[in-house]
Amino acid sequence: MNKLLIILGILLGSVQQQVFASVKEVTNVPDSVYLFAYATVQDDGRSGLRFAWSADQKSWFEIGKGHGYVRCDYGRWGSQKKMLDPCLKLKPNGEWLCTWKLNAEDGYGQVISKNLLYWGRQSYPRTTPDFERERVGALIGSESQTGTVNKVEWSLVDGLIKSYEATQYRNSIYDERLLDDGSRFAGLKPVKATVTAQPEQTKAISDLLMGIFFEDINYAADGGLYAELIQNRGFEYVPSDRGGDQNWNSTHSWALKGEHAAFTIDTVAPIHPNNPHYAVLKVDQPGAVLTNAGFDGIALKAGEKYDFSLFARVRDGKAQKVRVRLVAADGTVQGETTLTVSSRSWKTYRSVLTAKTSADAHLELQMQNVGELNLDMISLFPQQTFKGRINGLRPDLAQTLADMHPRFIRFPGGCVAHGDGLENIYRWKNTIGPLETRKPARNLWGYHQSMGLGYLEYFQFCEDVDAEPLPVLAAGVPCQNSGHNGHELRGGQQGGIPMCEMDAYVQDILDLIEWANGDAKKTKWGKIRAESGHPKPFNLKYIGIGNEDLITDVFEERFTMIFQAIKEKHPEITVIGTVGPFFEGTDYEEGWKLADKLGVPMVDEHYYLSPGWFLHNQDFYDKYDRKKAKVYLGEYASHIPGRKVNLETALSEAIYLTSLERNGDIVHMTSYAPLLAKEKHTQWNPDLIYFNNREVKPTTGYYVQQLYGEHAGDRYIPSQIKLDNQDERVKLRVASSIVRDTKTGDLIVKLVNLLPVSVDTDIQLPAIGSIQTAASRTLLTGTPESTPVPVTDTIEVGEAFKQELPAYSFTVIRIKTK
Repeated sequence: MNKLLIILGILLGSVQQQVFASVKEVTNVPDSVYLFAYATVQDDGRSGLRFAWSADQKSWFEIGKGHGYVRCDYGRWGSQKKMLDPCLKLKPNGEWLCTWKLNAEDGYGQVISKNLLYWGRQSYPRTTPDFERERVGALIGSESQTGTVNKVEWSLVDGLIKSYEATQYRNSIYDERLLDDGSRFAGLKPVKATVTAQPEQTKAISDLLMGIFFEDINYAADGGLYAELIQNRGFEYVPSDRGGDQNWNSTHSWALKGEHAAFTIDTVAPIHPNNPHYAVLKVDQPGAVLTNAGFDGIALKAGEKYDFSLFARVRDGKAQKVRVRLVAADGTVQGETTLTVSSRSWKTYRSVLTAKTSADAHLELQMQNVGELNLDMISLFPQQTFKGRINGLRPDLAQTLADMHPRFIRFPGGCVAHGDGLENIYRWKNTIGPLETRKPARNLWGYHQSMGLGYLEYFQFCEDVDAEPLPVLAAGVPCQNSGHNGHELRGGQQGGIPMCEMDAYVQDILDLIEWANGDAKKTKWGKIRAESGHPKPFNLKYIGIGNEDLITDVFEERFTMIFQAIKEKHPEITVIGTVGPFFEGTDYEEGWKLADKLGVPMVDEHYYLSPGWFLHNQDFYDKYDRKKAKVYLGEYASHIPGRKVNLETALSEAIYLTSLERNGDIVHMTSYAPLLAKEKHTQWNPDLIYFNNREVKPTTGYYVQQLYGEHAGDRYIPSQIKLDNQDERVKLRVASSIVRDTKTGDLIVKLVNLLPVSVDTDIQLPAIGSIQTAASRTLLTGTPESTPVPVTDTIEVGEAFKQELPAYSFTVIRIKTK
């Protein structure tokens, strides 16, 4: 499925006159010219392989202003993906080989192409005989460059030029913004439309189309969805969590206030090897307090109860009294208790505090006697969690997610799933069992994962909101955005788990399936699940292997091994593969080829694109081969400059979702990403839901997702739209989707208007069945830059009824049928 070439072919065919109007047909072109291949020093090779041509090797003409025809995939995006001193040469078999230096220590990159447009998988040999340093200089524009020269047929250069021009045209329409509609649609009058349902063409579509994607990015877990209020409760922060920040250590978030006392960290005889650090509090004279301000303070609610617990021991055998207080910013005590620690061995001590008033507070621990005390896993947990779960979730955030009516939940990522280097791959076994035995990890996004929100809590949340669990595990390779480190096998992104360790890794994945589905009495991991308090199987049906990986030979070898093992041992599980981070390109093409080769039942596609892309690609999945793998659109979002969410981004997603419902026979699942973001701690924008300690702030995009989730169906009824305005630009901006929910019998009509004028619509529902006249209508509308919330009312409907679609609006009508 060479999607890139298909798109370029369509564009070249359909808009050739527009794109190439300025290119005169000439017959006196040379038979051959010189092709200069280079990478610019000015951007350190980050723009990739560039081309220029010349008839005499004196005057050079750049092919595509600033356009890179292939970029280096090695290292982190932006900072490390460099193509240095590329060498391009033609092999005897007619293929082009490009070889380049990666950096000062990691060797070389190589990639092959048949036509200089589509490039295959990259490889990264330590040494290579194909790297030639015989380079020449050339003046490209006003800048001197160095590169390699090959004599080629003019038709090859002509193809490069046309490909660039087609890309430029495509980018120009994808850059369209609703903010420019004043000039684009100057003088446009309100449009009249007729939407006619075609029930005779009804087809079944996925009932899992709308789900959510959870990744611990933007403090989504600790300090967010996970309800724990104490930061660094296990004293396990380390500088490497934040790129070597020495202030990010075991004492982070803790402070000792007062005199005649000492606060240190020790590792001798810890609670558990996975939790090696603990606090040593030594007091020579009582009075000092050990404090923790939580995550930007501790938000208390008046009258609510909070469970306090800690592990503690006394080293000298003398019992110690510890006063525990919650203190507001103004110094008032909001809750207080006293614990007596008497054991020389680690022991859990618990108490309950009740907040007096609503306040932003901090925790204080004060030893009442002279002596030494060891402390660990200091926790403050609200009793009111989502569904009352112990070690559960923040209720308002969890309810906001539940209100999306997700049919599945993906976890734990995203790039977090396969981590920054092999040692940072997310290991599910480290996230289950007692909290003190779980193994925390460095978060790929630059902070710390306590693993308090682990696989058990995730599966329970899926159960609580009636969503299918969709765990995603690494395919034996780390994130393609991992940093390089000397090209060691256990290091950067291009390494893979050594094959001698892959059997154990595959067994870990098989163990997850047994943990989720195994009998509580007859299987090892089923018993472990039951011991955690969940004897009933979770009925896992789907598992993702890989996440927008580079599709290399290293990846293919390991993915194939994992896929075949699951297929053999658990044929009832649907494995979801990956086809890279973009809707086109090498990873996309190679990922689809691998899926076809292995018979992978579903693939995971990702793309973050402009509103114009979503507008102009409403037919993206109409062209997909229905005999091949189904699609999980696992990450997508509409992005505008400034990375904000407004009605423009939300409506571009809404109109695209009408096409996803239309293609719900092949698009099986979708999930917007990222999901959550804590204010002042955001690594990525835009996100669907922003929050702080007290407020949850859904975006306009959230309401589009919520409306599609709440009003999903499992039968798609095609509809025909006729407008009184035949301008293709107008027709592109009005869309409908009609689905039926067979569980309720309800008919749901979704209508999107991206025009700056209203659309007066006649809705025709012939042969639908007996319709109740009162229907629910939800409307989301405003100006493109606004951030409105939807409004719901009741309207009168029938087999035929009228509905005005305001300018820039999304309308959902839910109709009861008898």
